[in-house]
Amino acid sequence: MQSKVRSVRVPPEIETIDLPGLIRECARHLRDLESASLLKTQGNADAAEALLRARQTDLGRRVGKLVWEAGKRAQNNR
Repeated sequence: MQSKVRSVRVPPEIETIDLPGLIRECARHLRDLESASLLKTQGNADAAEALLRARQTDLGRRVGKLVWEAGKRAQNNR
């Protein structure tokens, strides 16, 4: 049986997040995925794996910073 939701609570961080910045970070990540795929098809699997590991860590750090900044803005707006 499905449950119906009457309301959804949105964390204040989400309301104030820099969406263009988040989109830029995702676009950079997608470009790096393309680069890694190209490296792998060219026979350089080690470099492709290293690029993916580095960029995944970097993406998490950058998105985390965007959420942290949004949280600060949300606290200042209260």
